[in-house]
Amino acid sequence: MFTGLVEIMGTVSSIKEQDNTESGGNGWTITVSDAAEILVDCHLGDSIAINGTCLTATEFDTDSFKVGVAPETLRCTNLGDLKVGDKVNLERAMDSKKRFGGHMVQGHVDNTVKIISIKPEGNSIWYTVQMEEEDRDKMRYVIPKGFICLDGTSLTVCDVNDEERTFSIMMIAHTQTHVIMPLKTIGDRVNVEFDMLAKYALKSLEHAIKTNEGIESLVKRVVNA
Repeated sequence: MFTGLVEIMGTVSSIKEQDNTESGGNGWTITVSDAAEILVDCHLGDSIAINGTCLTATEFDTDSFKVGVAPETLRCTNLGDLKVGDKVNLERAMDSKKRFGGHMVQGHVDNTVKIISIKPEGNSIWYTVQMEEEDRDKMRYVIPKGFICLDGTSLTVCDVNDEERTFSIMMIAHTQTHVIMPLKTIGDRVNVEFDMLAKYALKSLEHAIKTNEGIESLVKRVVNA
């Protein structure tokens, strides 16, 4: 579990599509450097989110760590677009001893969206992103002032246009200096994880309708739980 509060930006130092080392497992691996700050308490098998994607550390030293990336992860995220030298958002799994300042993020990316507009306003920046047509149905999880996680950054949705499959966020100056979003350009892909509470609520509602349970019965069941 993560919070969506990016700790540091690391640098991709190696990408191997077929890593035959013991830690590579004969698959796609990514090594990230400039990560010393989050490796002080690292153990093999720990979860670290790269651009909002929960991955497992299979090898590490004082400054860098390696993760394996499954084919399904490459299909659902922008990790396959990474190149050596790219900056990435990093966050360790949530520590129960710290304040919970973002929102509940699983690190399970739902899909990617494309940046279609970048507009400065004062010292903040508006980003508008668009869902692919094949992902149109997922727009139901996006609501104004709701939570959204973009490349591992917990943000607030500002505007939503279901017809055009778009939504926008505004990023303050402080966040701009701590995440990779300002390094992106129009056309770049961004990882998206929708609010898990929205998913659960919608599934419960759909089940109630499908089974003719009814809204009133559903509300009573939730209230009495």
